[in-house]
Formats: sequence, structure tokens, C-alpha cells
Amino acid sequence: MNFEFSEDQIAIRELAYQIFTDAATDEKMLEFSRTDATYDDSLWQTLAEQGLLALAVPEEFGGSALGFTELCLVHEELGRRAAPVPLFSSTVLGGLPLAEFGRDACKQEWLSKLATGEAKLTAAIAEVGMNSALATSVSASRTEGGWVLNGEKAVVTDGAVADAILVPVETDEGAAVMLVDASADGVSRTGVNIGLLGERASHLKLENVAVADDAVLGNVGEGDAIVTWIEEHANVAHCAMQTGVTEEAMKRTAAYISEREQFGVPLGTFQALAMRMADSFIDVEAIRSTYWLAMWRLGEGLDARAEVRAAKWFACDAAARVVQTAQHLHGGIGADLEYPIHRFFLNAKLISYSLGNASTQLDKLGALLAEDDSLGMRPLEV
Repeated sequence: MNFEFSEDQIAIRELAYQIFTDAATDEKMLEFSRTDATYDDSLWQTLAEQGLLALAVPEEFGGSALGFTELCLVHEELGRRAAPVPLFSSTVLGGLPLAEFGRDACKQEWLSKLATGEAKLTAAIAEVGMNSALATSVSASRTEGGWVLNGEKAVVTDGAVADAILVPVETDEGAAVMLVDASADGVSRTGVNIGLLGERASHLKLENVAVADDAVLGNVGEGDAIVTWIEEHANVAHCAMQTGVTEEAMKRTAAYISEREQFGVPLGTFQALAMRMADSFIDVEAIRSTYWLAMWRLGEGLDARAEVRAAKWFACDAAARVVQTAQHLHGGIGADLEYPIHRFFLNAKLISYSLGNASTQLDKLGALLAEDDSLGMRPLEV
């Protein structure tokens, strides 16, 4: 494994850092939070103009034809500012699988629009991390030249603003994933308010929605494998965001206790507080190192099932300690909903409960190891 990023990857990360730092300052985010808006449309257009929405889009559809690693580096910077844009859903949940499995006609229509910021994408896979008792489903019946979809999907990430949604469906020929135009007849969405983050998700209902054969990703019968592919990449991108969220929360807390004085000395000189900050540093590095391993294996086309589960577990479990420490060491001001540190707390929690929390990841990791004990003995490929 080579831990060095290429010059292009470093340039992309620096560009993302500059954009998010300029556009998502604490002052701007406070002003934004006092409005009724859920997303920062101006920042979205800046990301499009600078080519960050097109990183993993093939060149023939207006993209840069780069890969998953570059997307993850951008998502680290997104997490570092906790910026309100549907970048994760559009590029990872929607753009990546569409580029990998989509038909040319579908890619031409939607990936080219994603690259320019004209379209936002997502996938209705939130239920992979939910209790089976809460599961909903969509059925697809074949018609001449296409399919008719009926059913519901719960808590679609950024579904309130998505222009197209990748929907797992059940057919008589097996599971499939189909792209649904959100403006099509029979499509309805109900916003889901996620605390102070606004309506960043929606419940999706499909009533006799017609889709063409070109809207099928891969082949009918491959739906479960495609959903697993999406879930693995989405979980690792979550880990990338969580790295940015927790590292920034930790740095802000370290700066605060280095300046805030009690009994005439900085809080950071107290041994107990210094030890908690040291624990936070270890947790952040654990999130980073496990996510890098999973990201690398996915990028190299290697089996990463166990690594993805381990990385997401750290991104849930360790992040909870980091953001709780951040709020605690900020004292009373840490409980202020408008103080910047609270934004990181909210985003860390949202990431931790998306596509399966820590317990869910441990359950799935245990099942993997029980099925194939060689995963736990696998030598590291370098």
C-alpha cells in the first residue's frame, strides 16, 4: 500500500479545501442556519464550475474520469466544514454507480448534467442499515419497451432535491436497480426533517411510474450485487466525511482549551483534559487509517467487505467519543445550538446512523467472518 497521494490528488484536495473554507465560514454558516434554506445553492454551483462534481464522471460525458480516491479526498474537506450541499448523494450514491453500471443513453442524459451541476442524483438504499421490520419495497412489472414501478422507499438521502433516483426493485426475473426521473408521472416525495439539518431526506412513493429499459443498471437479476457495491462505496465515503468532521472538531477543541483559562492557567494544562484530547487524536487517526485501507482496496478492485465494515464501525464508534469530548470541553458554550461546534456534532451523528450504525456494522462484520474465516487471516496486499 502506498500512502502517498499523487500531485493531482493533492491539488484536488487543496482546491476542495479552499472552496469549502471560503464558502462555509462559521459566519456564513450561522447566517445560513437562520434562513429556511436546507442547501447552499451557491456553493453547489461553485463545485460544478471548479469541476469537483465531475471528478468520477467519464470524459465522454464531460467529466475528469478520475476515481474513488479523489472523491473521498473531496468528501474529507466537505466534512471539515460540514457544508450543506448534496455532494455525497449526487457523486457517490448516484454518479459512481451510474458511471459503473449505467447504459450509455442514461449516462449521457444524467452524468453530463451532474458534471455541470444541472442535476442532483441519489440512491434509495437507506434501508440496508435499518431494521427489517421497517423495510419497504418497490416492484417492477415488465411492459413493452420498459417497466412499471409501484411501491415505496424510506428516507432517501437528499431525496427532496434529487432530479433522478437509483431505486432497487423486485421483478419476476430477480432484483434490479433502475433510475427513476423524479419529475416523472406517479413520483411523489415527502420530506423528512432531520433535526436542525432540515429536510435533507424524503420518503419516496411510486405509483405506476414508467421507466425505459435503458434505465436499468447492469442486468436484471444483478440488483443485490449492485446495491452492495453502492453501499460499500457509500460507507467508505461516509468515513471520509467523518475524518474531516472529527479532525476539525478536535482541532477546534484543542485551540479552545489552549486559550480558555481557569484558575489563571489554560484549560489545556490540566492533565485530565490533555488525556482526553490525546484519546481524540488516537480516535481520529483510527478512523483515517481504517478508511484509507478500505478506500485503497475498493480502488484497486480488491475484496474489501471486512475492511469496509471495520472502517465504518470506527467512523461511528470513535466519532461519538470525539464529538462528545469536543462539546464537553467547550463547557456551557458547547451546548449552544448556534455555536459552530454543534454543527460538527450533528453531522457526526447523522453519518453514524446512515447506512447502519456501529452495532449494525459489527453484526455484519461478524457474519462475514463466520461465513469466511479466511477474511480474518488474509495477508495485507501491498
